[in-house]
Amino acid sequence: MQKIAKVRNPFDLSEIGEVPFTDWDTVEGFLAEAYHLYRHRAHWQPKHRRITILGNIARIMQEEFEQLAMLIASEGGKPLIDARIEVDRAIAGVQLCISELQSERGVEIPMDLTAAGAGRTAFTSREPIGVVVAVSAFNHPLNLIVHQVAPAIAVGCPVIVKPAMDTPLSCQRFVEIVYEAGLDESWCRMVYLENEVASKLITDQRVAFLTFIGSARVGWMLRSQLAPGTRCALEHGGAAPVIMAEDADLNNALPALMKGGFYHSGQVCVSVQRVFAPKKYARELAQLMASEANKLVVGDAREEATQCGPLIRPAEVTRVAQWVDEAVQEGAEVLSGGKALSETTYAPTILFEPSQQSKVSQKEIFGPVVCVYTYDDIDQAIELANSLDVAFQASVFTENQAIAQHCIKHLDATAVMVNDHTAFRVDWMPFAGRHTSGYGTGGIGYTMHDMTQDKMAVFKHG
Repeated sequence: MQKIAKVRNPFDLSEIGEVPFTDWDTVEGFLAEAYHLYRHRAHWQPKHRRITILGNIARIMQEEFEQLAMLIASEGGKPLIDARIEVDRAIAGVQLCISELQSERGVEIPMDLTAAGAGRTAFTSREPIGVVVAVSAFNHPLNLIVHQVAPAIAVGCPVIVKPAMDTPLSCQRFVEIVYEAGLDESWCRMVYLENEVASKLITDQRVAFLTFIGSARVGWMLRSQLAPGTRCALEHGGAAPVIMAEDADLNNALPALMKGGFYHSGQVCVSVQRVFAPKKYARELAQLMASEANKLVVGDAREEATQCGPLIRPAEVTRVAQWVDEAVQEGAEVLSGGKALSETTYAPTILFEPSQQSKVSQKEIFGPVVCVYTYDDIDQAIELANSLDVAFQASVFTENQAIAQHCIKHLDATAVMVNDHTAFRVDWMPFAGRHTSGYGTGGIGYTMHDMTQDKMAVFKHG
């Protein structure tokens, strides 16, 4: 008898749907089918066909805009106001795939730079890399799927997608939309897998490319087990630092810090987590943030007024509470929040001067907690910001160009935002973690490039 998983709303834990687990025999059939499609080039779809399908996907998503937003809010706990932004981004991401396809170009390789190459002409083109396996995360249950699956469709790779266990319904609907848009089911399959079966799929030698979004522990473990020749991109998390310079405009910085820290209740890989401010105004800033945090409406993500929804599972509320309690015991001062509001929600929390050895200072919180620290010298703040084995996006608030450039140069980050929060992103920019925060570069165009490979043709004349 097929095992069924119940999908629950993370706020009230009510059942909102169910998804059958996929057994290995079915997965093996999908994988064999996908590998056959790739290996036999007569099955490959022309670019104009893929562009038409992507256009249809974007159109259907636009027609179902509100339903998709409510699905994100219902299964993922992201407030509707932000869920709608996610749907907008997801639609734009599909359209961006079309734009990238239309601008795809090979290059000419000069041959006559030496006598050995004389009399030849060479150029490159891009080909799909092979079967793609996409493993996704819960916090953007539609847009992350788009980022991993739509590029594969665009470049002509068969793709098998495994959504997060907590949030499969948005992925399920997206894959149905893909079929409605005209793509044959054999080119895109969703699987809902237990860990053993998932590992068997990911490490199969027929997989050409793994795109993984999730925890560093799982991501690095899977990378170590990939079959020879399998390429990958890993996106993990961080503990994003913000440097507040002495001349920072607090009125402008405050809304950005609040949005960056409490968007989706902090369940974002580049969420504002560690704010370093000069001693002369650090407490003032922390108290301003605490005052704003106390105003945030925490509740059911499906309600229009909600600004901070639940954490994805009750166990995450328990974990965040334990981390905060430990930080307080180790010297942190709670200026707002600092407690669970229910089994599924945690109060937006500002901690002042936690110990640098506390978990909230060392690890990704992935919850509605922002820490504010004091510093005497900006280079001391940069040193603390760079002290962890995670590095993703960072930011600096200053009106001084020299200070901005100094921080850009010395912060260990793949992107440094100036006068903006660390969670800023547009989907055509490179998005990547350093060190244990990830491997490879995300962003629609970058992912499409990773899912293709160069082929060169060399013509000898005469």
